[in-house]
Amino acid sequence: MRAVVQRVNSASVTVDGKDVGHIEAGLLVLLGVAPDDGPDDTALMVRKLSGLRIFADAGGLMNCSVTDIKGSFLVVSQFTLYGDVARGNRPSFTGAAPGPYADEIYRDVCTGLRSQGFDVQNGVFGAHMEVSLVNDGPVTIIIETDTRKKRSQ
Repeated sequence: MRAVVQRVNSASVTVDGKDVGHIEAGLLVLLGVAPDDGPDDTALMVRKLSGLRIFADAGGLMNCSVTDIKGSFLVVSQFTLYGDVARGNRPSFTGAAPGPYADEIYRDVCTGLRSQGFDVQNGVFGAHMEVSLVNDGPVTIIIETDTRKKRSQ
């Protein structure tokens, strides 16, 4: 699983001209799912997202999490995070999980965050979306669960 996480002052997602998700301060999470992702990856991603300390404390240091700032999550599915351009300029998406499976894992991550009491807004899986954000910092972090798998081999 791969996530591009952006610290935002606000973010929203629109489908067909309708606002389907909107947050104020919090994290915009663009989430891609690989074919071999499962419950361990989901649990790790939820743990990393909920504990990620990238918000400033009183001293201006990145010591606070979404919990500390009482922020929200906007989670948007994005299979293109697994686009591979190693063999040319047109990306191959064979590294992305098939739609129905990716949707299940995506929903599991959202459910995991909600179960911890977070406000979680979503995009629409598989839809053409327009994502708007005001990146705070800017701060952008990449989280990958598959690096854990590679280390254990």
